[in-house]
Amino acid sequence: MAQTEATVHESDENIYRRIGQLTRTLHDALRELGYERELMDARDNLPGARDRLAYIARVTGEAAEKVLNAVDRARTVQQELTEQADSLRNRWQAVAAYATGGRACTPAGKQLVDETCEFFSGVGGQADRTNTILTDIMMAQDFHDLTGQVIRRVVALATSLEEQLVKLLIETSRPEPRPQLDPYKLEGPVVAPNARDDVVADQKGVDDLLASLGF
Repeated sequence: MAQTEATVHESDENIYRRIGQLTRTLHDALRELGYERELMDARDNLPGARDRLAYIARVTGEAAEKVLNAVDRARTVQQELTEQADSLRNRWQAVAAYATGGRACTPAGKQLVDETCEFFSGVGGQADRTNTILTDIMMAQDFHDLTGQVIRRVVALATSLEEQLVKLLIETSRPEPRPQLDPYKLEGPVVAPNARDDVVADQKGVDDLLASLGF
């Protein structure tokens, strides 16, 4: 049992040492490549990036809803137009039958009646084609569901990654004795990190922290 515990302890030490070495190597490489500022900016901009992604998801969702509502209204108008055209077509066909009988209708009047009936007959087909186009527009809004899912997954991944990194740093850091705090003083925000030895304020602080941990 003691041997097993010793083996586990040695394994933990190896993992800790490897993480520290990797952190040191990555930190030095990024510093040499001049990416320190970019990483700091990325860290500072991460919350803003998440907010912007959430904003994009919300705006695209609202736009898709507006399009779908407009399609529904257009279909209602098309249906009303078709019904009115059918009603007028039936009435004009009665007039056409009267004109065909040769009762008080000039050739020009008969032609007008025929063309009007033909127009009303074609309204239904035009409405059907318009409805097909509206259906295509509605189906094209599927992009919102796909982009919304992708954006939500990216935001969740970024949030989870940030949380896991913070947990990893906390779990792998060796506890160090801290000075006894005055119980009558309230702890607040660190307004002067340079005056504290337990706060990493800049990249030099990262170097010092890694060095103090033996990396």
